[in-house]
Amino acid sequence: MTAESITKPGRVLIIAGSDSGGGAGIQADIKAVTMLGAYAATAITAITVQNTLGVSGVFPLPLDLIEQQARAVLDDIGADAIKTGMLGTAETVERVAAILDTSDAAVVVDPVMVAKGGASLLASDAVEAVRSLMIPRATLLTPNAPEAEALTGLMVSDLDGQRRAGEALLAMGAKAVLMKGGHVDGPTVIDLLMTPSGETLLEGPRIDTTSTHGTGCTLASACAAGLAKGLPLEVAVAEAWAYVAEAIRRAPGLGQGHGPLDHGWPVRGR
Repeated sequence: MTAESITKPGRVLIIAGSDSGGGAGIQADIKAVTMLGAYAATAITAITVQNTLGVSGVFPLPLDLIEQQARAVLDDIGADAIKTGMLGTAETVERVAAILDTSDAAVVVDPVMVAKGGASLLASDAVEAVRSLMIPRATLLTPNAPEAEALTGLMVSDLDGQRRAGEALLAMGAKAVLMKGGHVDGPTVIDLLMTPSGETLLEGPRIDTTSTHGTGCTLASACAAGLAKGLPLEVAVAEAWAYVAEAIRRAPGLGQGHGPLDHGWPVRGR
């Protein structure tokens, strides 16, 4: 086999924070993208000190360093999709939005606001920056219910609420919205993929587990991997959803708090 005969994988640039516990953030993103057959590169926005019990420190990186990381990747390796996660401050949001404008890659925006343990990961004055700068640039926006409520001002407590918030986010400029239902009460979890042309429901039984740390990061990055591979949006999201559902089911039970998923389950077979 020659180098020329090897098919190049889809390329995903991940712009997000680092999670020292490995369950969320850049670490989860790299695992998910790799497991779904794409190539992961990164621009780290912040270093967090955290484990399954929570976040005990957040250290934002300088804006110029964030941009230099992204530019180094885009100018050499390139990207078919860019996934954004923890941005932290309005200034970082503004800088990342400018970076996105220099690329024609698909953009998956995970509007990270609060860590699983409750720590704030987005300054209050940055919410409007996400609303005005990131949403209109999103090929796919992946908010959970609390994030959608913060972005739209609408209550999201059931499927109708998910739908109303999704419609509002589409009206703000997102090309597609995946309204996640993990925070909505009920025995069934429904994620709602919405586009201007229609909607798709992804539904499954709620899994009784505390090992859900990093589900949002993982799902968004898995979607980005599918888009980077050239899959249609609905197919990319369905593949990502199935991957994350199984990763939750196979969670290894690490740590004393909200444990990580089993990102590597595909290499061990079904």
